[in-house]
Amino acid sequence: MLTRSVQQELGTLLSEFPAVVLLGPRQAGKTTLAMGEVARRTNSIYLDLELPSAQRQLDDPEGFLLAQRDRLVTLDEVQRMPELFTVLRGVIDVRRRAGEAAGQFLLLGSATGELLRQASESLAGRVAQLELTPFQAREVLRPDATSAELDRLWLCGGFPLSWLAQGDAASMRWRDAFIATYLERDIPALGPRIPSTTLRRLWTMLAHLQGGLLNQSQLAASLAVSGQTVARYIDILCDLMLVRRLPAWHGNVAKRLVRAPKVYVRDSGIHHALLGLESLEAVLGHPVAGASWEGFVVEQILAAVPQAEASFYRTAHGAEADLVLQLRNGDTWVLEIKRSSAPTVSRGFHVAATDLGATRKILVAQVGAPYILRNGIEVMSPLAVVAQF
Repeated sequence: MLTRSVQQELGTLLSEFPAVVLLGPRQAGKTTLAMGEVARRTNSIYLDLELPSAQRQLDDPEGFLLAQRDRLVTLDEVQRMPELFTVLRGVIDVRRRAGEAAGQFLLLGSATGELLRQASESLAGRVAQLELTPFQAREVLRPDATSAELDRLWLCGGFPLSWLAQGDAASMRWRDAFIATYLERDIPALGPRIPSTTLRRLWTMLAHLQGGLLNQSQLAASLAVSGQTVARYIDILCDLMLVRRLPAWHGNVAKRLVRAPKVYVRDSGIHHALLGLESLEAVLGHPVAGASWEGFVVEQILAAVPQAEASFYRTAHGAEADLVLQLRNGDTWVLEIKRSSAPTVSRGFHVAATDLGATRKILVAQVGAPYILRNGIEVMSPLAVVAQF
């Protein structure tokens, strides 16, 4: 089974909003998804703003875009021309007055921070956003997928050309090339002048720290740069949707809480490539295996419920939960993530669930059918968890 669950959502948003921003890392399939939407329409235009020819068409952006009335205009890598956003606002309003309420612009970008800032400031009330991650298990695997099938997705990650490669070695070659391209071309093209060797070292350090607390001072000392410089580099990797900082839960409990965020390389395949782990056996034999699995599961869950407020919980006295989801309906789910097929939870998890007033306590593990442990803890596979949403 191979589907993109966001395709229908994209069509819905385009029917409701004048503009939609489609966010995602490079090679996640944004352009393929957008071209599918373009192909479904009889009147549309696509411009890749990495191409000089496309940029030349926008020498007079207002005139050009106003001439595209009644057409869906797709602008790929729109962050390369940030000056367009102020123009888009006026064009959208003119086309609205002419009777075009929705479906005017589809904006694609791989640098989320600047793109979202520009969109929120210039297009407030006129734009919706949609995130396209690499393939998730719910998109490429059946609900009853075997552990071996899930393990291959964990090993190779969800970038389409990695997942669809013919064998582990081919997948690894693609991921190595992807990392090199980001470091040598894509990041410099966004403006930051960062030595690629320094950024690779940092990215690899973060891979070793997978699921650990982020200590920027320690990383700065290892790289012989300032803490501010490390923070800026990590901001860039997060902005490009390559790294996730999961915040610590904060609230009114009479306990000393850990405040530092946890850090993850978001795609498990890229994580393994940074560490040089080509096979499942190599991953399972590496000390980072458990943390890698945790990061993989966190990404599966957060992709399934993007509207939830996500964090982790840890106190100075050992109460801990890998993932806390505060849902829009007010429920609080507390989750522990284990690689084992016969998992157990520590006393610290029970304490965390009590501290947080958990409405559901879930132990995510490599199990078949879900079952219940004492104290109401639900044990289920990652696929069973995402099926809850």
